[in-house]
Parts: sequence; C-alpha cells; structure tokens
Amino acid sequence: MIPQPPTTAPLAAGPTSATSDADPRLRAERLTLGYGDRTIVHDLALTVPTGVVTTIVGPNGCGKSTLLRSLGRILKPRNGRVLLDGKAITAMRTKDVARVLGMLPQSSVAPEGITVAELVARGRHPHQSLLRQWSGDDESAVAEALASTGIGDLAGRSVDELSGGQRQRVWISMALAQQTDILLLDEPTTYLDLAHAVDVLDLVDRLHAEMGRTVVMVLHDLNLAIRYSDHLVAMKEGSVVATGAPDEVITAELLMEVFGLASTVIEDPVSGRPMIVPIGRRHVRDGVHVVP
Repeated sequence: MIPQPPTTAPLAAGPTSATSDADPRLRAERLTLGYGDRTIVHDLALTVPTGVVTTIVGPNGCGKSTLLRSLGRILKPRNGRVLLDGKAITAMRTKDVARVLGMLPQSSVAPEGITVAELVARGRHPHQSLLRQWSGDDESAVAEALASTGIGDLAGRSVDELSGGQRQRVWISMALAQQTDILLLDEPTTYLDLAHAVDVLDLVDRLHAEMGRTVVMVLHDLNLAIRYSDHLVAMKEGSVVATGAPDEVITAELLMEVFGLASTVIEDPVSGRPMIVPIGRRHVRDGVHVVP
C-alpha cells in the first residue's frame, strides 16, 4: 500500500546540476526513421543541450513525435543511432535507459480503475529487481513526485475520475518518480485549454529549474514553445531546418519556410522573447500586407 503523501513533501533532490555547455548526454547521428514502407525522418543529426529545456516544433507530419520516440528508445532507427551517455541506446538494457531517461508519450492511457498513487508508483519499476523490492526510498520518491506536481491530495483517487489537466500532472509525476536526469514530453498540453496548458508548462519549467533536469518537449503552440524553451529545434519534412535560442530561430522568414505562415514577429510584452502574430486574409489593419 502507498499512503497518501502530504502536499508539503519536499522536492526530490535532482541530478547533478548541468548547463548547456556540458558534454551532451543525448544525441542522434544520421538518424533515419519510419513506419512500414514510409520514411519520415531522413539522415537527421541532433545534439540535445544538457540541462536546458529544448522544444521540437514543426508542421503536422514533419517527424517531431517520431524523433522523440526514437530518442526515448520506443522506435528503433532504420539507420543511424541515438547515443545516451556515449552508448547506442538500442544496445542498452531497458532498465538502464529508464534509470536515466523518462518519457511521457502522447495520449497516455491508464489501466482502468488504477489510482493516482498506484500509477505514479510504476515510475519506480526501473529501480527494482528480484533482489530489491519496494522500499522506503521508493515510497519517498512517489510522495515527493506527487507533492512536486501539486496532486498529493489526489493520491487515492482513480485516474479515470480526473480532469485532463490533473491527468497530465499524474503522468508527469510518474516520470518524475523515475528520478531520471532527462525527461522527454510528447505534447504535454494535448487536449488542455490555454489556462491548463500554461499551468502544466509552468510546472515543467519549475521542475527543470529546481531539479536541473534536461527536458525535451514536442509542442504545437509556437508562442508557448518560445515562452518556455531555452533551445528550439525547427523541423520540416523529416529534417532539422534550424536550431538555437528562440530569438535566433524565430523569424518571419523561417515561419514562412517551415510552416507556410505569413506573420510578423514582435517582442512578447510579458517575456521579452519573440511573439508570432499570424497574418491572414481578414481582420487585418490597413497597410498590413495580407496573405495573397
């Protein structure tokens, strides 16, 4: 049994603090990925900066989630390799990968009737073996993960009963309970309204800042990606088009090249970062060039 933890439990001690200047722990070399007869990612190279939040952006079908699945060892490359701490990730034991890298896949489905605490406890499986069963350390890790995401009071509730925003916090809690250095999040704001999306991204940002974890996300909302990322990766048709800080990557020219989006880029009055203002055919001031 996993008792309901207090919401005031302390944050788990994160991994050794890292910076983007540290040796990259996760990278891809000449990666080719696909499903069936279809190739989606072509000869891709990517280095994930250590200790920062990286977000992969691009149009639907460009290979964002496919790339993330490969980085998380869910999808085996057709060619090339993903390296985790210098080792080919496909040659590593599943438990060894899971002790370093946690992944929140898109549209996660919980077993029917499972409670919040029981689901989060599954994040401790990589740390257990025949010789090491459930321990006080596991108990503490689950309690701290629940408290860190602000859902300690939901520990005994069925996941089926929760709202979309609450369920996302549960899945993030499970990833945190793994106590990994690297978190991969595939569309963590899927199906959430704007208020809940901001709430979840604030949580991810706080956990990154306080625990020093490396985070790689896939997001569709470009302005949220800009607001919450230190590093952007822009993809188009299975290839990386641009990488760098948001103010280096986001330009009107790139948005037209990658998304076919006519836009103007201004300064976000809240964050000071770039903010995208799309230009369409209607509701446009006089003097603004509209989409032909």
